[in-house]
Amino acid sequence: MIAPTRKQAPGRLWLWITGLAVASGCGYYSFTGASIPAHLNTIAIPIVEDNSASPVTALSETATRLLTDLFVGQTRLSLEPDEDEADVVLTARIDRYENAPASVSAEERAEINRVTITVSVRYFDRLENKEVLQRTFSSFGDYEPAVAGLQGEIDAAQRAMVNITNDIFTAATSNW
Repeated sequence: MIAPTRKQAPGRLWLWITGLAVASGCGYYSFTGASIPAHLNTIAIPIVEDNSASPVTALSETATRLLTDLFVGQTRLSLEPDEDEADVVLTARIDRYENAPASVSAEERAEINRVTITVSVRYFDRLENKEVLQRTFSSFGDYEPAVAGLQGEIDAAQRAMVNITNDIFTAATSNW
C-alpha cells in the first residue's frame, strides 16, 4: 500500500468524516445500505399470507424466513414475535403466482417457462404511527420444463422470492 502524501491526507480525512456524519445522521447505517431510525429496536414479521394458487408448497414460510433473515441479520433490529409489542411491523401477502411459457419452440412446445410472483407489503412504524412503505413487488424465475420439470418450477419460484424479498428489504430500509 502506498502511503498518502500530505496533499492526499486532508482530502481522505474529509471524506471519512463526511461519511461518518452522513451515516450517523440516519440513526443506524450498515454496510448493506440498510438505514434504520434510532428509535426502532424490534420488528415483527408475521408469517407471509399466501392468497395465490401456487402449487409450490411452503412458499409463504420461505418468504417469511427470507424476510426475517434479511431484517434481523442485516440490521440491528431484533425479532419480536408479538406484533403489538414490536416497534415496526412488516406484513406481506403473496397475491399472484403465475407459471406461463416464456419461449415456445417451432413445435409449439414451451422451451422456457416463467414463474412470476407478486407480493403486497406493508411496513408500519408503530412508535410514530406512520406507514413507511406500502407497495407491491414482483419478480420472476425461468426454467426449462422439459428438462427440470416440477423441481425446475420450484427452483424458479425460489429465485423469484429471493429477488422479491431483497427488493422489499432495500425499499423498506432506504425509505427513511
